Amino acid sequence: MPKVLLTGGNGLIGKHLCKKLQEKGYIVAILSRKKNVSSETQVFTWDLEKMTIENEAIEFADYIVHLAGENIGDKRWTTKRKQQIIDSRVKTADLIFRKVKDQNKNLKAFISASAVGYYGAITSRHIYCETDPASGDFLGDTCNKWEQSVNKFRELGLRTVIIRTAVVLTKKGGALSKLTTIARIGISSALGNGKQYMPWIHIDDLCNIYIKAIEDSQMTGPYNAVAPDQQTNKEFSRLIAQVLRKPFWFPNIPAFVLQMILGKMSGMLLKGSRISSEKIRMAGYDFQFPNLKSALFDLFGKN
Repeated sequence: MPKVLLTGGNGLIGKHLCKKLQEKGYIVAILSRKKNVSSETQVFTWDLEKMTIENEAIEFADYIVHLAGENIGDKRWTTKRKQQIIDSRVKTADLIFRKVKDQNKNLKAFISASAVGYYGAITSRHIYCETDPASGDFLGDTCNKWEQSVNKFRELGLRTVIIRTAVVLTKKGGALSKLTTIARIGISSALGNGKQYMPWIHIDDLCNIYIKAIEDSQMTGPYNAVAPDQQTNKEFSRLIAQVLRKPFWFPNIPAFVLQMILGKMSGMLLKGSRISSEKIRMAGYDFQFPNLKSALFDLFGKN
């Protein structure tokens, strides 16, 4: 079976994808800052500060899936934090590119994460698709720089795929766990005016899209990894409460409260537009969880 090298393999999505790939018979290794001898998955090391990667890592790979990047929701967006977010995406891709080029490695494909933040923290009537330009705000600028670094792999004649990811729904961690924690204590409510859209995707669908990107040689360029069901923040919050059998009656949380707590990062929660899933569906991907209620019931319906 083909060999897949994962960056970000110890993260939320990386662990899930690693397991799915191994279940399908792929040979998987991960790039990590530290060698974990107890890991059941082969580990190669890299060091961004020293700009080094074990040569054996690149030699190992038939495919590279690049998921590495600082969590944008972990801390307030100070100037320093913003640069860390950008560098963790752009410099890591640049490092891999340099090593692949130096070793003249003929990968079958380079597949990278990106985010629907490419289109910006914007609320509008427009439905954004892959041909729309990047926004000029921090999220859009970050994703644009990220994708520019990824597109260098095309210069090497390699098939390059970019997965623009929406909010990932999973039981373990991520944005959904924060929303469900609030809902479980019975104080669910919409954020801001609640009219902003919340593009989302179930983690199983996201990982299956990555697997399709590996297996489908016709896939190239950017694809929105977002479910076809487009829901506002108010409806999203209401459905979480419904699935958890909790009340949904509190007044909306005012925008200024979130702005006081989160600063500029609050824009991720207070703004959001619809994102098209047409391109990935036209490529032949059939969503396992096409609507929000089915996704939430799969994750929390038995809790």
